[in-house]
Amino acid sequence: MSTDPNLASGSGTPVPTCYRHPGRETYVRCTRCDRFICPECMRDAAVGHQCVECVAEGNRGVRQPRTTLGARASGSATPVVTYTLIGICALVYLAELASLRVVWDFMMVGQGIGRTGRMIGVAEGEWYRLVTSMFLHQRPGGGSFSITHILFNMWALWAIGPALEQVLGRWRFLALYLLSGLGGSVLLYLQAPTEGAVGASGAIFGLFAAYFVIGRRLGGQVGPIVFLLVINLVITFAVPGISWQGHVGGLVTGGVLAAAYAYAPDRVRGAVHIAAPVAVLAVLAILVAVKTAELTSGGMLL
Repeated sequence: MSTDPNLASGSGTPVPTCYRHPGRETYVRCTRCDRFICPECMRDAAVGHQCVECVAEGNRGVRQPRTTLGARASGSATPVVTYTLIGICALVYLAELASLRVVWDFMMVGQGIGRTGRMIGVAEGEWYRLVTSMFLHQRPGGGSFSITHILFNMWALWAIGPALEQVLGRWRFLALYLLSGLGGSVLLYLQAPTEGAVGASGAIFGLFAAYFVIGRRLGGQVGPIVFLLVINLVITFAVPGISWQGHVGGLVTGGVLAAAYAYAPDRVRGAVHIAAPVAVLAVLAILVAVKTAELTSGGMLL
């Protein structure tokens, strides 16, 4: 004679078991699907308990909270993009200290003659210099200025980057940073193509502009950022050897993109937030193409 473990002792009534763990007896039901659940599968609900599957299904139907500018509200989430950018700049700086060839090969220059006597620069097809230069901080001739340069830029990125990344979201913030740096390189290319430059300052000035624009939009205190901007603009034009084109180009590009982010109408906000960086990139690309055609047709050299 055999006995069925699923029958209550002394009766023919089946013992209820958890639908996910058939070997576990339980008398608690999910308040949503009415299936029996064991303590491991219970999730507290407003009334009673729900099973794991019902909780997951319910979460899929809940709208994710968003910031005023459309980014997912992530509370105290780590500013991954900000810290990654700082890390990249630090690693590249170490590479520059190891070999100045890194600077010569990736610094921003529109058109010129390299160390080996060959033509170099954006006009010669080295368009990547428009972007790579924003991660360099060592001047071609070296010098102690570089350590001050990278320390200030990374401090500024660390100070205002997390707040902007939180309110904008990661991809908007990254687009803002990269396009601001690119805007600075493009203005240098347009205005002084034979001059060389390095540094993330164009991107940083773009963040300054964005902080001001978004701060005004959200009703925050913008006095400190205005003071910081004024001081840095004075230094930009007063101290020899600083590329004002990079700073001003980044400032204007960052301000324009931030305005699109901050003042896009709610009903088309998502579309505007995608279209704005694409449009800025297209305009910058056209300006580079026009200037390149001018330089290559005119045979401009250092």
